[in-house]
Amino acid sequence: MKRLLAFLTLAQLTSASTPEEHATLHALPILSSKCIACHGEDPDKIKGELNLLTREGYLKGGEFIDNLLIPGDPEKSFLMTVIKWEDPDYEMPPKENDRLDEKQIAHIETWIKNGAPWPDEATQKEIRLAERNKKVTEHGVIIETSGGLADDWTFRRYQPETVWAFQPLIKPTPPADGHPIDAFINAKLAAHKKQPASRADLSTLIRRVNYDLVGLPPTPKETHDFITAAEADFTSAWDALVNRLLDSPHHGERWAQHWLDVARYSDTGGLSNDYERSNAWRYRDYVIRAFNNDKPYNEFILEQIAGDELADQSLRQRVGDDAKYENLRRKGHYSPKEGEQIIASSFLRMGPWDPAMVENKEARQQYIDDVVNAVGQTFLSTTMRCFKCHDHKFDPLPTKDYYRMYSVFAGTQLAERHVSWLDGENKNHFDQEKEQVKILYNFAATHAKSLQEKVEDAARQWYAENNLPYKNLNDRQNDDDDQKPPRHVGLNETEKGTLKVREQDEWIWERRHERFEPMVQSVYNGKDPNFLNARKLRMPGKVDSNWKPDSHILTGGSLEAPGEKVSPGVLSALGVPLENGSRDDPYAMPNDLNGRRLALAKWIAHDKNPLTARSIVNRIWQYHFGKALAGNPNNFGVKGKAPTHPELLDYLAADFVENGWKIKRLHRLILSSQVYQQSGQHPDQYKLAQEDPTNDLFAFFPNRRLTAEEIRDSMLHITGELNPEQGGLPARPEMNMEVALQPRMIQFSIAPTYLPSPVPEQRNRRSIYAYRIRGLADPFLETFNQPNPNDSCEERDSASVSPQAFTLLNSDLVTDRSIALALRLEKEAATLPEKIQRAFHLVFNRNATDLEHEKVLTYVQEMQSYHANVTPAKRTYPTEITRSLVEEFSGQPFEYQEILPVFNNYTPDTQAADVSANTRALADLCLILFNSHEFVFCY
Repeated sequence: MKRLLAFLTLAQLTSASTPEEHATLHALPILSSKCIACHGEDPDKIKGELNLLTREGYLKGGEFIDNLLIPGDPEKSFLMTVIKWEDPDYEMPPKENDRLDEKQIAHIETWIKNGAPWPDEATQKEIRLAERNKKVTEHGVIIETSGGLADDWTFRRYQPETVWAFQPLIKPTPPADGHPIDAFINAKLAAHKKQPASRADLSTLIRRVNYDLVGLPPTPKETHDFITAAEADFTSAWDALVNRLLDSPHHGERWAQHWLDVARYSDTGGLSNDYERSNAWRYRDYVIRAFNNDKPYNEFILEQIAGDELADQSLRQRVGDDAKYENLRRKGHYSPKEGEQIIASSFLRMGPWDPAMVENKEARQQYIDDVVNAVGQTFLSTTMRCFKCHDHKFDPLPTKDYYRMYSVFAGTQLAERHVSWLDGENKNHFDQEKEQVKILYNFAATHAKSLQEKVEDAARQWYAENNLPYKNLNDRQNDDDDQKPPRHVGLNETEKGTLKVREQDEWIWERRHERFEPMVQSVYNGKDPNFLNARKLRMPGKVDSNWKPDSHILTGGSLEAPGEKVSPGVLSALGVPLENGSRDDPYAMPNDLNGRRLALAKWIAHDKNPLTARSIVNRIWQYHFGKALAGNPNNFGVKGKAPTHPELLDYLAADFVENGWKIKRLHRLILSSQVYQQSGQHPDQYKLAQEDPTNDLFAFFPNRRLTAEEIRDSMLHITGELNPEQGGLPARPEMNMEVALQPRMIQFSIAPTYLPSPVPEQRNRRSIYAYRIRGLADPFLETFNQPNPNDSCEERDSASVSPQAFTLLNSDLVTDRSIALALRLEKEAATLPEKIQRAFHLVFNRNATDLEHEKVLTYVQEMQSYHANVTPAKRTYPTEITRSLVEEFSGQPFEYQEILPVFNNYTPDTQAADVSANTRALADLCLILFNSHEFVFCY
């Protein structure tokens, strides 16, 4: 029998056929769940002297009720009055949320009509066991799993439509000829007696698809060329435009940002030890390459979950000799393909993690819990945390399966691994960056050494005064207190605090030299280490491949309460066995240390895994339309939003798998549909807003505000400042100075100040390349809803709030871009009217209307008069700042200096003080255009 898996009508379902079966399967469970908490569960606290644990209790009644149950006569049974809430003095259950629904009330009425049968426990058990053999009943379907912690859960029934995501992926036939997407969408529109919107105008379409595929607006020439070609032959012009954008190297930058939102990309570790993760950018660039090269999605999955296993397996097979393999592995001498695979495994290091002040076992548990949930949400649209402590309350996911997945990662250890630079990886600016790191390291090291020498001079004096032989700091660490000088002897309170800061900074800048070494944030399989540190993690010289983790179900999620032993495995509810699963347990994998994650990755990427293809196709649809078919892309469970068009989702997912898991092909399919090309306006807009406020019918194209990155990148693109350089070290754009200089705690000290890149060309790269610090969000991008990288972002918040308007109008970023655009206009146009028209071309891709031109001309002339009498101040940058902290042992405050060497030779953006009054007036116009709805929104 196939697993469930068609949606059955009630006429096809079996139901209880005898009064005893009805009582056991319907009525008594309702009464038990709704009544006994107050009437029998606690013998000492029975309300109203009404014990409802037995039939006799119902017949006896309580303190004020003696006709509660009259078998055979529901009308005379006060129980019906109570559960219907027909008597205001007797409304049971008393809480609104616990009230019986109409179906439950009908079951109780039927039970009374049947004579209120109450079979004995043996009979009830027999009936329940017989019921479990029926896969489908009116109560729903039983989904076979590896088994819950209790039989009641294991044999729980689900309504088929609520577990849609767990059904096998079967490709439905479109309901009409023509484009399959349009067929499914139009069929639902017709069922609701609605018509789709007409096709959008050509300028709207090129702007829409440009932002969609590359995240940048089209140039005026690109718009003109497309409109000219499309007016002659729309289909050919559209296909050529789509292909050009998909072939653009900027395509990967745009779509990698979507993936990095889900994967939680950041350049630092977060929490209390927000240290830089050396060369996390290599993973960012891997994702960009994957989208540009149209890497098959199933391969993309394998590499991110098990890239290190694939690479090490390949290296071992390639070299044969164990000693040679270990030597090459340690030095990171992998082939380009192997190196790419290890870089991909950085996905497993993307979450925030900090073992400070945490026991090793707990830190390990926190990491594994995090990575299990990340894999579930990212690739399976399943929130794994929900069944860590108990069987899932709503979905067919037993706790046993959680700990099987947990066991898959139980031997996964974190490490920065050496992997030789790949051809094409961007190593530009290494020399310049090294010089700055060297300056900051030397400053910290010199001051630390000076204070350390002062301590040792005082220590020598202490040893002499106490007639003891001198011991250096390391040698005396474990001596008794009376046998060694006091900690930080010879230093005052300011010097004690300063020494700790300098030592911390010395370590930080020493570690940042790893920016220039071929390091990868990766993992390896091995025994749990004795020491974990957010600062630095390395592979051991030799890995014990014979070690195996001992995995158990952790009762209540507690390490202190290990329960049943489990082997590594996968989710059983999907009915997709492992490639090498046994007949006895097709969802369990061998217990070897190596190969667990690869087996899991192959299972996730299996053609028959229904969650995987549905998950990625749903995300891609979401990023094209601004709303997903299934409304919670990270959660396909019962509590997630069900698909608005389930057959369309299944069609796209099955078609995606059939055609090699190729994402660019899916893009072309979606973009060629009338649904994608339709207007954002509809003749029945008002009526649709009333009847379909969330546009679930897709009767028109949803408009959206540009993302934070699109706004910033578009301004740079329009001003001509955007540096198209790809990959490599993160760029550091200017940040609001107050935010950049604010103290940021890190391991009882203060992290070094955020320093922007020294020249505009480096700062003005695309936002995906901007340095991301978990503990220090860029205020401009954050204001426009750039997500926090600590959590997987299934959908960006697009709410419009007042700080966004203030930011666009007043921030230095937008002011500087406005001046840059004004300077471009002065280069490209001679007269003021021509400059105004050029501004509209660049920002809006259209001519200014006569009325717009007239008003803008008057405005600029007025602003020229105003600026002629204003002298703007020059923005200044500090080269050092004074910090204040409290010394942790004495509690005394102290101050110290921090240097900001980048500002010693800094090239700022052109500012108001650098340009003429006429340029500033023109910049005011540019500022207005950047603040317009037409610029910030895409239709």
